[in-house]
Amino acid sequence: MRISVELVPRSEAEVYADASLAHAAMPEVNAFNIPDLMRFALRSWDACAIASKILPAAIPHIRAIDIPPVGELPMAEAIVASGLSEVLVIRGDPPHDLSHRTYPNTSEDIIRRFKRHHPKLKVFAAFDPYRQGFRDELDAVARKADAGADGFFTQPLFDLRLLEVCAEMLRGCNVFWGIAPVVGPRSRAYWETTNRVIFPADFIPTLDWNRAFARAAIRAIGNMGGNVYLMPIRVDLAQYLNGLI
Repeated sequence: MRISVELVPRSEAEVYADASLAHAAMPEVNAFNIPDLMRFALRSWDACAIASKILPAAIPHIRAIDIPPVGELPMAEAIVASGLSEVLVIRGDPPHDLSHRTYPNTSEDIIRRFKRHHPKLKVFAAFDPYRQGFRDELDAVARKADAGADGFFTQPLFDLRLLEVCAEMLRGCNVFWGIAPVVGPRSRAYWETTNRVIFPADFIPTLDWNRAFARAAIRAIGNMGGNVYLMPIRVDLAQYLNGLI
């Protein structure tokens, strides 16, 4: 099993500190993944170059809508120069800053360009069971696989029954299953409103509930031969990660 921890690219110093802390709190961690967040100046691939000093496997998220439709992929040279070997391509949400230029690319467009120009890179795509109906999401999975996707990162799951259903849908795929702590009513409301998450009836937005679920989910994912990425946003890294395995 591969276990990745998602880091927030606030600054070079904080990425290095968080990567060091995560690896110390959970020695089983063997990768990092880092989103590309418009509110920070540090881009995901540059943050991954820093995190790779702690663990070589660091996976930058690439926003498809930020990439011009022609020419070289603007971040590809930096990714290759840093020795990174994997990327995650997502479509990306429209920016709050309307002066930020975006383009009508799909994830498949950018996956295809990565595989054509940089075939040695492993390219992951996104899987989201909440975004639309299962049939439509399965069709999206097929399009991304046809474009050359080597595997998938899922939206975080909070229900072992949904995990089992999604595992059937992604049978045979290389999958990183998302697990994220949701602590407090405001955080729960965000996930329900923005990400359309449906929490199970027994869900409690406490750190204890989320840690217990993470332990159970990691065991289930290990039994099915999958990988895990943990997204400890807005919680103490060490407090959340320590002792999960």
